[in-house]
Amino acid sequence: MLRRPVPSTTPAAREAGLGFLAVDSGGSGLRVVVGEVGRRASAPLECKEPVRTGVRGIDAGHFMEQLVPMVRALAEEAGGGEWGTAVVGAAGLATLGDGLRDELPGALAREFGVRTVALVADAVTAYVGALGARPGAVVAAGTGLIAIGTDLTGWRRADGWGHLLGDCGGGAWIGRAGLEAALRAHDGRDGGSGALLACAEAQFGPMPGLPGKLYPRPDRPAVLASFAPRVGECAPDDPVAAGILRAAARHLAESAAAVCPATGEPQIALTGGLLRMGDPLLVPVYEELAERLPQARLVTAAGDPLDGAVRIARDLAAGALALPADGVMMHVVGSTGPGDHF
Repeated sequence: MLRRPVPSTTPAAREAGLGFLAVDSGGSGLRVVVGEVGRRASAPLECKEPVRTGVRGIDAGHFMEQLVPMVRALAEEAGGGEWGTAVVGAAGLATLGDGLRDELPGALAREFGVRTVALVADAVTAYVGALGARPGAVVAAGTGLIAIGTDLTGWRRADGWGHLLGDCGGGAWIGRAGLEAALRAHDGRDGGSGALLACAEAQFGPMPGLPGKLYPRPDRPAVLASFAPRVGECAPDDPVAAGILRAAARHLAESAAAVCPATGEPQIALTGGLLRMGDPLLVPVYEELAERLPQARLVTAAGDPLDGAVRIARDLAAGALALPADGVMMHVVGSTGPGDHF
């Protein structure tokens, strides 16, 4: 856990309900900041251990075990420990969030005096971090891939179904396709790539041993995604690798088109670590987006999911939230009673 200096939160601001805490919970762990409306937020405090999932989905008890010492450390440096608003952006919330929605508002109220809680899918915090409260679409492409869009009256989501059922065009998808092409070359089947075979053997060893190194791993998506950069490296000179990235670009653009508002001039932003692959992926992505969404304007993402959680927290604390709360992608609850939904 890393401690960073934070600005003080004034008692008057906390009493007025303008203090907030914002959380980004994902596959790489938790990041937390505290702040207040009208003042800069703290630097993030980070824990590298991801929150577990259980029979009820995301484990609310384990989430609080992670969060409480982090917030207390920030509270000690901020000169207080109570905030009126909390925003939690969590990976898997839409499909695995029942436990969090039932248990977290009460737990945050007991521990920190939180009166209003927003439980938000990480795709939504990625959206808000990238575009703010404007109509458009955001594609978050990392190990997985999910697209989310809004016309400010509701949310639309496409993909994000995990590496077995979807995440088409994401890092794990590209890595798996690259390893399949390597195995085809190893077998002498059509569609193989000698360049990808050489890369796969350099990274994983002889191909007959690859299943044993992959299938037992609990982090299979990350292992598959670790091969995606090799596909990008081969693409300029290897038509099979280039074809994989072109197919990934089509999937990404299809997901963006599925969620993008159909009227006006919506904005589109791309986020996530997969973009570091650069031109071998981005050039076909831009081409596919221009073909499918000629009415949209591609913009640079302004920030990341934690920035989005902070933005939502500031707006919620100030009573200025302009985003749709649908109970799934964004679930906002007041502390005066368990049914106090906004």
